[in-house]
Amino acid sequence: MFDGFDALLLARIQFAFTVSFHFIFPALSIGLASYLMVLEGLWLKTGKQLYLDLFKYWLKIFAITFAMGVVSGIVMSYQFGTNWAVFSDKAGPVIGPLMAYEVLTAFFLEAGFLGVMLFGMNRVGKGLHFAATFMVAFGTFVSAFWILSVNSWMQTPVGFEMGANGQFLPGESWWDIVFSPSFPYRLVHTVLAAYLTTAFVVGGVGAWHLLKDRTNAHARKMFSMAMWMAALVVPIQIFAGDMHGLNTLEHQPPKVMAMEGHFESHPDGAPLYLFGIPDQDAQELRYAIGIPKLSSLILKHDPDAPLDGLDTVPRDEQPPVAVVFWTFRIMVGLGFAMLGVGLWSLLARMRGKLYDWKWLHRAALLMGPSGFIAVIAGWVTTEVGRQPWVIYGLLRTADAASPLDAPAVGASLLAFVIVYFTVFGVGVWYILRLMKAPPHAGEKGVKRTEKGPVRTAGITPGPTQNPGHNPDTLPSNHEEADDGR
Repeated sequence: MFDGFDALLLARIQFAFTVSFHFIFPALSIGLASYLMVLEGLWLKTGKQLYLDLFKYWLKIFAITFAMGVVSGIVMSYQFGTNWAVFSDKAGPVIGPLMAYEVLTAFFLEAGFLGVMLFGMNRVGKGLHFAATFMVAFGTFVSAFWILSVNSWMQTPVGFEMGANGQFLPGESWWDIVFSPSFPYRLVHTVLAAYLTTAFVVGGVGAWHLLKDRTNAHARKMFSMAMWMAALVVPIQIFAGDMHGLNTLEHQPPKVMAMEGHFESHPDGAPLYLFGIPDQDAQELRYAIGIPKLSSLILKHDPDAPLDGLDTVPRDEQPPVAVVFWTFRIMVGLGFAMLGVGLWSLLARMRGKLYDWKWLHRAALLMGPSGFIAVIAGWVTTEVGRQPWVIYGLLRTADAASPLDAPAVGASLLAFVIVYFTVFGVGVWYILRLMKAPPHAGEKGVKRTEKGPVRTAGITPGPTQNPGHNPDTLPSNHEEADDGR
């Protein structure tokens, strides 16, 4: 079935599919964990039941999202060994410890406190429960820290030594590896993207329920909080993205050339192309529509500053321009659409119409999934723009793959597609079902299915399963059993 396909291309598609599918869930869980921490903190500070209701409402969604994020990401570690064994062998001494730190710090932190966060509201003190929520939120950030450290080192490799066997070995200081030149920009940009993804999901859910009932106090509060985030954080994200772009121009100029569609060098100032159809074979941007000198102004802060084009880069070192060109515009376009919604909400808030303008609510609902699309487009821009390198300038993607058999890779790819869409499709459906239910007073939060300790041997109930009753008889009904929680 896959005999006529290129094994390397199939391996790249397989990893791209799994990592793209996976990142949908961390992009939401990173932001939701912090949102839950804010909601619980506001409840503790103000004592308002509304904040606790919203906490329990979004806690259910977070639990499903977090679980799917963990499960969907596990297979990628196996792909390093199966499809990318050469990369694992050569880069393992550097990236292996960093990924181990992610497990030992972030994952253990999240897993250790998640149970308390989900089920401990009525079992531990308020302060301890808030501490657990904080640690889960902090754990998601630490996880992003280590994963982005690995990726940033692959983008801008520093602090290593080459071993006699061709392996990348740690140099004198791990700090140089962890904090590679692109890491601070990438970390800020990615974490803010996760927060904005969450903000527009929360805003979209709030808008959905406001369109049905403008008097719903819980929907009003979540919509207001989301719009504050959009209005205040989107401008910061645009600035952070600009700084990240300048850093990329310094360390990976061909990626920026592809993003801008600059096949030709511009010695007297480069235009900013808004539209065009890249033709890599002909090395030109067809039907180009641009603003003169604006690209030089943005990238060099001088309209007359020269900018090199892809004509200075060997053909075999150029990234796929069309993919990078369009995904970059999708990301930027959605970013400015988010800014528009944020400014619109400020206008509505100033006029006292934040909960009355239905077109604003429709726009927020439409923009609900925009964060996911933007982050996926951004990662495609980043990863495809790095090609043909897996470790930039040092190890080509073609040289990092295992000896591959196309039918085997194709079969596993097909299996991943079927399983991911089936399993996680059901999970997404369930999340949407939870979001469809209107938030209300007296939210129950996450429910436990077990009413008492599990015993694998014997049937004799413990005192907590049958309080105040004959110890030799099991609870006669659900009410009796529930009393023993």
